[in-house]
Amino acid sequence: MELRTTERGRMDSERWTAVDDYVADLFVGDDRALSAALARSAESGLPSIQVSAPQGKLLHLLARAQGARNILEIGTLGGYSAIWLARALPPGGRLITLEAVPLHADVAQANVATAGLADRVDILVGKALETLPRLAAEGRSFDLIFIDADKTGYPDYLAWSLKLSHPGTLIVADNVVRDGEVVDRASQDANVQAVRRFNELLAAEPRVSGTVLQTVGVKGYDGFALALVTS
Repeated sequence: MELRTTERGRMDSERWTAVDDYVADLFVGDDRALSAALARSAESGLPSIQVSAPQGKLLHLLARAQGARNILEIGTLGGYSAIWLARALPPGGRLITLEAVPLHADVAQANVATAGLADRVDILVGKALETLPRLAAEGRSFDLIFIDADKTGYPDYLAWSLKLSHPGTLIVADNVVRDGEVVDRASQDANVQAVRRFNELLAAEPRVSGTVLQTVGVKGYDGFALALVTS
């Protein structure tokens, strides 16, 4: 007897979560700073939409493989991914992370401090589309850029990321599959349409070589875009 679609989906989700827990236990373990960041974020009422532990470890490894000294994060939330990225920085490296909501920025600041990383993380409060032009005007350039903010802003965030990059910069964007809805051209969801536009722009951009990888896990079914700036 075939399982109903909803029941199969529930079982898939439970299996994905179990595997994420297994991977996190093996490759992350008991990390007090990260656990504290999650607990403080939950207590402060922040939505539980940060990357998973295995995804955070992936970001960390990508930053280390890049030898990134200057990292830009668009979308701080409670600072969970910022901790992962900042830990990858060499001595003298800096992470600039942008957050539109003051409460989120305050929580992130406390979490970053608890992790012992306040000396290498700058949290800039304000709308990203107001902060990004200022960074460009200052002549900033980043080795890795992580986009994980409001999805309707993704096409604009890509444009600014390109302005703030150099050959060799790695651009990573989260949530670009949207539970598979990204294939629906007729979707009425503004987030889906914005992500579709982001993916199309990325694919057509001659200055980068990129791809999208589907992911499953405790955060459900989604995906990352990765793009290497080549010129």
